[in-house]
Amino acid sequence: MEQVILTTGGALGLTRLNHLGIAVPHIETAIPVYERLLGYRVVSGPFDDPIQKVSVCFLGSNEQRDMTLELVEPHGDQSPVSKFLSKGLGAYHICFEVEDVNYALAQARLHGCVVVSDPVPAVAFGGRPIAWFYTPTRQLLEILGP
Repeated sequence: MEQVILTTGGALGLTRLNHLGIAVPHIETAIPVYERLLGYRVVSGPFDDPIQKVSVCFLGSNEQRDMTLELVEPHGDQSPVSKFLSKGLGAYHICFEVEDVNYALAQARLHGCVVVSDPVPAVAFGGRPIAWFYTPTRQLLEILGP
């Protein structure tokens, strides 16, 4: 019997939580809300990502322990985020960094996940690869490679 050795972060090889994605109709009107409510500030972006059909920006605080938020604005009706917003939903996805995107996707498939996007370069991460999948319990996860 072959022994399976898992890397850090379980079967997917997670290295750390990167951000929580929040779908918003318009980034420019959402930023002041998070500035006032949470004391967060724009730390990068906005970036237009034609592959993902969205614009994104990242918000954070000066506190190392605080989670980074990604505001995600759809580009047109063909953006998957448009459908999400039309249902009145806001919390969109959680992004985890992984050691190897292809390995993580293979493990996700083995664990009953549905891959919705194979690795593509992400504008917001300087071309680092990202991929997307739904867990068997219908949560959308983004994985970010090195």
